[in-house]
Amino acid sequence: MFPAKHEHAAVALHARSDAQYDCPVRLALVIGSSLTADFFVGELAFFKNAGFDVTVIGPPGEQLDRVTEQENAGKVPVLIAREIRLLADLQSLWYLWRALRRLSPTLLDYTDPKAAFLGSIAGYLARVPFRVYTMRGLRLETATGAKRQLLAWAERVACALADRVICNSHSLRRKAIDLKLVPAEKACVLGNGSRGIDQARFAPTPERVLQGAILRASWGIPLSAPVIGFAGRLVRDKGLLELVAAYQQLKVGIPNLRLLLLGSYEIGDPVPRSTRRIIAEDPHILCSGHVRDIADYYQVMDVLALPTYREGYPSVVLEAQSAAKPVVTTFAPGAVDSVVDGVTGLLVPAGDISALAAALHSLLRDRTYATCLGRAGRERVLREFRHEAIWRSLVQQYNQLIRSGGPNRFCSNAYPTA
Repeated sequence: MFPAKHEHAAVALHARSDAQYDCPVRLALVIGSSLTADFFVGELAFFKNAGFDVTVIGPPGEQLDRVTEQENAGKVPVLIAREIRLLADLQSLWYLWRALRRLSPTLLDYTDPKAAFLGSIAGYLARVPFRVYTMRGLRLETATGAKRQLLAWAERVACALADRVICNSHSLRRKAIDLKLVPAEKACVLGNGSRGIDQARFAPTPERVLQGAILRASWGIPLSAPVIGFAGRLVRDKGLLELVAAYQQLKVGIPNLRLLLLGSYEIGDPVPRSTRRIIAEDPHILCSGHVRDIADYYQVMDVLALPTYREGYPSVVLEAQSAAKPVVTTFAPGAVDSVVDGVTGLLVPAGDISALAAALHSLLRDRTYATCLGRAGRERVLREFRHEAIWRSLVQQYNQLIRSGGPNRFCSNAYPTA
């Protein structure tokens, strides 16, 4: 879009290795929530070792502070509202543009729907030579009417102003292409999707199993009581209504059943008051709020349920599988990639309470079957989702883009042609 700058950057970097630059190349990451910073633990340090000088731009918060300090990366706090707020969004756009003009990065990677829209425009106006959109999901999938049209337009802008769109899963890529949000030649997927996982962090070691038992005891959960776990934002889109309804069906036949909810409510996409009342009044529904380190909590669960309506690639599914726990999720884009149905977990239609209850019941009733699914899930994660391999693939994509000297180049070897 600015040929002269592309040509200048390409000439300067043409002879540099895929693995390491001669001097740091400035990389700016724009995120839409401080919580998103947790996804970059380990990744920022990997980028720095690969020759990038990394700065994270996004809403201030404890996670942004902790992760950037831990990873020795720069940060620029900029408030970005999750929902549509015209005046606040214009102000955020101004601060993003000013931050990018000051940093003058060679490469910009933006993610999260609102941050992607504003970040793409700010990057274009700031004349950042190379821009990447990491698409982690599509909010428009559960929107209707004018809001859906507005969200689709925002996605098209974010994709149009990107030189490359990296989708978090193959089903998400297909959905984005089918909706005509991005041309097929611009969209790619790294490996089998996701940003990978640290398997050692969630491994079911004796120490972690013991911590799970301690957590159970602290909540007063009997050792014989089965536990359905959920991890994520407590919102409609995650299928919380269906999960609570399925739990109510199951507890009739399983009186000591527990439902463990790890996450916090959000103002956007709120769950009905009736559902919140059930959660608050049922003593067997346990709410932890936001959990900083979730690893030990998977050892409290017998099964993870994620009855989501939309995803990019659900990291909680990979985490639970890495912990050798069986998973029930949906056929929704993104989620469908995370489970091999009947092998590493079970898939049900989004919004189908009866199917969700039946799948959960089958795993709670047959512990041997559940254990087999959990083991197979862990084996798949170990085999296909090592984060270092996916991060290395991402760095290669960055390097290919920079050396290409122009926008909209084909993402070679990033996804199958079928």
